[in-house]
Amino acid sequence: MTILYSIQYIVTMSTNKEEVRKNIILELRRGVITLVVLSRLKNQEYGYTLLKELDDLGFSVDQNTLYPLLRRLEKQGLLESEWKVEDPRPRRYYSRSKLGSQLLGELKEELKKQNEILEEIIYENHE
Repeated sequence: MTILYSIQYIVTMSTNKEEVRKNIILELRRGVITLVVLSRLKNQEYGYTLLKELDDLGFSVDQNTLYPLLRRLEKQGLLESEWKVEDPRPRRYYSRSKLGSQLLGELKEELKKQNEILEEIIYENHE
């Protein structure tokens, strides 16, 4: 009984640890997803193509995260969209607006500053 309990505890702890790790990584990605999307939408792109491209680059995003984000960024004036009927069904193509390009530059500068601070905090030995 004790061995079974110990095995169950180890499995539960390792599962929880893995779940915590995945959640923290997800939080990190959420923090930069706007920057990533604005960076990739210099030219018009279909949402699914963007989703696939990000996945190929190792930055997987769930479609239930990406599509609402695209609509929100458009509503904020950071993206523009256009419906195109080239295939059997209409598709919405997104691109960065002028305001989105300006904000992207500012976000890149802010990210650079934050990276410098993080490197100082995380990688420097302060003992």
